[in-house]
Order: sequence, then C-alpha cells, then structure tokens
Amino acid sequence: MPDRRAIVAGLLATAAFPVASEGARLHKAISTIVPFKASPFPYRGELPDGEAPFLDVTAADGRRGHTSPRGGIYWEDETYSDRSTLLAVPKGFDPAKLAVIVVFFHGNGATLQRDVVGRQRVVAQVEASGLNAVLVAPQFASNAQDSSAGNFWTPGYFASFMAEAAHGLARLTGAKAAKFEAAPVVLVAYSGGYNPAASILKNGDISGRLLGVILLDAVFDEADIFANWVAQHRKRFFVSAYGKSSASGNAEIRQLLAGQGVNASSDPPRRLEAGTVAFLASDAAHDSFVTRSFVGNPLQWLLARLHGFAR
Repeated sequence: MPDRRAIVAGLLATAAFPVASEGARLHKAISTIVPFKASPFPYRGELPDGEAPFLDVTAADGRRGHTSPRGGIYWEDETYSDRSTLLAVPKGFDPAKLAVIVVFFHGNGATLQRDVVGRQRVVAQVEASGLNAVLVAPQFASNAQDSSAGNFWTPGYFASFMAEAAHGLARLTGAKAAKFEAAPVVLVAYSGGYNPAASILKNGDISGRLLGVILLDAVFDEADIFANWVAQHRKRFFVSAYGKSSASGNAEIRQLLAGQGVNASSDPPRRLEAGTVAFLASDAAHDSFVTRSFVGNPLQWLLARLHGFAR
C-alpha cells in the first residue's frame, strides 16, 4: 500500500494543479485531471479469488496483458496504466461550510474527459445539485470492456486513494486537507463501476464516512455484497436505479434484503436520509442512463435530495 507521505509529496509536485485562494468561496468552477500515486491501475496483484495473476498474458516482446471475459486480451501499457483522477469543485463551493465528497466510478468503455465530464455530464450534475460538494472520479480500465477494480480490490487501498484526494482537493479549494480527510462521502457507481464499489463496501474502507450508495444501472454481480452492506448499515442510504441491463441483479438484491427483513421502496425518495432503501425501475437505454433514466439527470436529482450540505 502506498505511503501517505509519498502520496502527498507526489501530488504537490504536480505542476498542472490549479490553486484556489485560501478559504475563499469559489467564484468559478474548477475541474482538473491529475495523476495519482494511489490509483486503481497499474495493478500487479492477483484476481480476487487468488487463483491467477491479474496480468495473465505475456507477449513475445515482454508486454503483459489481462484476459477480460468480455473484451479479450487487453495490454497493460494501453489499458491498465492510466493513473488519472478527475477532481472537480463547483462554482460557489464554500470551504467554511459542511461539505460532502461525491466519488464516481465510471463504467466500461470510458475515459474521464470524454465520458464522465462530457457525455455523462457528471461534473455538471454535481454542480447543479446545489450541494456544497466536490467530485472525485478515478480512471479504471481505459476505454475497455472491463470492470476490474485493480488496486481497489486490496483492503485499505481505497483509503489511501481518498487521503491523496483530500490533499488534491485542499489545493483546489484553499481549505485544509483535514477538512476533506474527514468529510462524508457519497459513493456513486455506473454500470461496470459496480465491481470496485462492491469491493470497497466488502473491505469496509472509509465505512465510518460513507453516507450512502447510489447505483445507476450497475448491478451485474456481487448482489450479496450490496445486500449485506445495506442490511448491516441501516443508518445509511441505498438507491439503485436500473434498466433492463441490471434488472435481474437488482431483483436479487431486493430478494436478499426481504429475507433479512429490510423493506425497500419502488418510489423515488423525497429525501436521501438514513434508512432510505429504494429501487427505481426505468426503461431507459443503458448507454445514456447517467443523463436520462427515471428522470433526466438522475444523479443531480438524487443529490439534490441530500439535506444538510446546501451550497
């Protein structure tokens, strides 16, 4: 696991990092993509079941690759070497007020700038929610049909990632890093982002700071992990909006929860608060689900119902 002091030193050395005035309300939005030391990839460990190394293919020229169930062989230098993380702070963010960190895990075939910022408008949706929130979104497998969590499979690694993010956000906002090291977190996963999300919930990383989980057409496996987390964290919220792609996975979670005596709603919640458990069906297309599902801009709509963090 990376040493936190080394992480901070590496982050502060990133020349492209914009810096805000100390403690001032932001008069314009700031968004940047920077390399992290504690990134999901490169990853040189084993698969979660421990039966094989993640990089299970070696070419004649020494290149190493991973065999993805959906995409075939992807090479490390092309697909699993991008250390980028998107950090974004909306206009009007006030470092003096309570703040929440929104962590977004993208799906398959994605890159941060093209998809998370552009096509899915995640930065814009967080800003439009009215929350005094900041956004953190790491790059997983780059532009590939692969949901692997990489280093986030390792217990404790996501906590190191969040520690590095705290120092980056401090640079952006002018606040002290301690503010973001203790800030509550909302975890959002779209599509293949379910895999790293499930790993983090299973490992218990930052569990004391996690307000809740939002899934956007994102349950394709690990239903038992999500159900167990919901049942064991009744003071957190859990909202899963889904289409045809992940309907069966959501039905499985709901069935498991019913077996543990947890009631779930099928109606959009009026508030995101402790104990909210909702499954929201939609016939929207999977590829555009982040911008149009049970409502337009569903992430914005849901975050706007999280009270206590008004900008």
